[in-house]
This record gives sequence, structure tokens and C-alpha cells, in this order.
Amino acid sequence: MRPSIKQVAHLAGVSIATVSRLLNKPGSVSAETAEKIHRSIAELGFRPNFTGRNLRAGNSRTVGVVVPTLSNTVFAQCLQGIELAARALDYSVMFTTTEYLPEEETAAVELLLGHRVDGMILTVADASANATLDLLERERIPFVLAYNQLGTDQTAAPARASVSVDNRAAACDAVAHLIGLGHRRIQMLSGRFNASDRAMQRYYGYLDAMRAAGLAPMAAIEVERHTLTAAADYQQMMADPRQRPTALFCSNDLLAMSAMRDLRALGMKVPDDISVMGFDGIPVGALMEPVLASVVQPSEQIGEVALRVLVEAIERNASAAAAAASDTALSASWLRHILPHAVRSGGSVALPATGVDC
Repeated sequence: MRPSIKQVAHLAGVSIATVSRLLNKPGSVSAETAEKIHRSIAELGFRPNFTGRNLRAGNSRTVGVVVPTLSNTVFAQCLQGIELAARALDYSVMFTTTEYLPEEETAAVELLLGHRVDGMILTVADASANATLDLLERERIPFVLAYNQLGTDQTAAPARASVSVDNRAAACDAVAHLIGLGHRRIQMLSGRFNASDRAMQRYYGYLDAMRAAGLAPMAAIEVERHTLTAAADYQQMMADPRQRPTALFCSNDLLAMSAMRDLRALGMKVPDDISVMGFDGIPVGALMEPVLASVVQPSEQIGEVALRVLVEAIERNASAAAAAASDTALSASWLRHILPHAVRSGGSVALPATGVDC
């Protein structure tokens, strides 16, 4: 059986209340008494039940995290930022994934609520119209969106806190980089827009750059997850030099790496025959040959900032509840935290091939 606080008190020759005071307020007992208690804790292997204590206090000091997947390094990096920041603030983290299925979002949130998390960090399919987020607001559970990007006009979208890069501006910068190299036939390759509002915003950025340069946008190619092999129209287009673009702008790095693999299978060289630009800046992209050109977003920092914003909201809510305030929801949740992005040059992008009709 796990040793109890009663056993610690007995071995140290003090009262249970004294041990409790030390655990909750370390400076509340004398140094001599604290040393005896710590020796007893070490000898018995006692571990305080912080969960029970926190639940009695009305909170769990645990935050929930809902992300689409951990197979994409972007979300693993974000989770690392969340975890490190949570540890520094004495919070624990529970996470679950939705596999890019909007219908799984509510189930994921219900699972975390069952574990009495104090608040949540989420990446959802569509943050502007989302029943799961509506549920959290009705239940007055603080939450912060990571990667989802809401507009500044509060009348156009719900007032929800978010931490992200400016997806539209970042995509525009990436495509402008390709245009600056001389590319004119640039096509966007994306996951399903209905599974990712980030991809949709990046498509708008693609359109912005093409139209600003006076170029005709090409129809975006949407594929399932990161698999292109089933996209017959994509393979047919790429096999015909008269149809294919001179550059691909991909909505994420995993998709860009899949494209590079499939282009090689079709007998094409990157970037000699076609350039490929990604989005995310995951570290493995810099280890490829050629190095993947990409928009770099600070995923670990996105996680860290989201956690700190959430903890602030949780503690604000707790104070408001104690004062019986009527507006315990995120009072400043409309604030958008936009972090800087950068365009990483790489060998996957080059000037269009000589003689190619750009």
C-alpha cells in the first residue's frame, strides 16, 4: 500500500496538520521540523496526493490539449512548448487527438472534461463555426486555440483567444518568393479545406500573391491527409509538361515531402523539373536533400504562449468565481496572438527550367 500522510507524521514525531502545512506552504514550519518531515517522506517513499488536494480546492491544475495528430511534427513541437510552460507553472497536461475528423472533436473534449481539466488548448477544423467550442463556452471552460486564426472583427466571428502565425500573410510571402524567382505557373497542393481552416487561409494567401503579380491562379489540388498516390488527376497533370506547374506551394511540409517523393516516382527532379515549397518549417525538412524550402512557424512558442494565456484565463476565472462575477468567461479572449513567421530558403526551390513556359 502507498504510505500515508499519517505514517509520515508518526515517523517524524509531528501532527498530521504539521505535515499538511509543510506540503501546502513550505515556509510555514520551522527548518528543523521540515527536515524531520522530509527525512520521513524520503524513508517511506511518500508521494503527496496533489490531485485529491486540488479537486477539494475546486481545481485540478491540469489542462487538456486537443490536436489533430502527433504524426505531424508541428503538433508534437507545440505539445512540447505546452508541457515545458505547464511544468514551470505547476500544471499537468493531458492530450488527445482527433485524426483530422471534425466529428471527433466533441468526443475528445468530453473525454478531457471527464478528467476535470481546468481549461483546454485546441486545434480544430474550423474555429469560426464550431459546436465543440460553443459547448466549452456554455460550460464556461476557458480555452485557447492554437494555429487556428480568427479575424479582428468580433462581429464576424466568436470572441475566442488564439495563438498562431498570420497564415494568409505567410502563404502570400511564400508564393511571392516563388514569383520572385520567375515562376508564373504555381499551383497549390493542400489537404482538405473542410478539415483545416489553416489550409483555407493559406489558399487565400496564395490567391493574394498570384493576383498581386497579375498571374492567373491555378485550381488547388485537395488530397486526403498526406497521400497523393490516389490522386489520378494530379499524376496525369504532372506527367504532361504542357499542364504541370513549374512550382508547387504545399499547405504543409508533410504534404510537400510526399509530393517530392511522388515526383521522383514520376521521373521528375526537384527542383530541376519542378520546385516545391512547404509550410511549417519542421526540422526534418532541413535534413532532406534537397533541403525543403518552407514557411517556418514557431510551433514550440505557439504552445508556450497558448499555455500561458490559458493559465491566466483559468486563474482570472477562479478569481471571478470567488467574487461571484457574472462574466467569468474569457473577458479578453478575442485577443489574437500573432507570432512571426519566416520563409526558409532551400534547395527544393530554384529558378524555372530554361525553355519552360512559365
